[in-house]
Amino acid sequence: MFLLILLQAGGFGFLVPMLLVFGVFYLLLIRPQQKKQRQLQSKIADLKAGDKIVTTGGVIGTITAVKDASFLVRSAEKSILEIARTAVAGIDTEETK
Repeated sequence: MFLLILLQAGGFGFLVPMLLVFGVFYLLLIRPQQKKQRQLQSKIADLKAGDKIVTTGGVIGTITAVKDASFLVRSAEKSILEIARTAVAGIDTEETK
């Protein structure tokens, strides 16, 4: 009954469909993305020396040392980069050839 009253009300008739659209977007897009981000953050917190990672810039390397806010990553034989924890896009589980 309340829904019919809102739909018949001139100024508030658009409110219900907009709320339904927002609810669908939240359930299908926003919530799964937040869950994925929390999982990535917990994986980054558990990284240690010897783990292979991929950065947001596409650099693939092995962690050599862990600091408070960054990692030291070896990307080639003699190149060691210091990257921020926020630059880690994922963990490289596949062996590169």
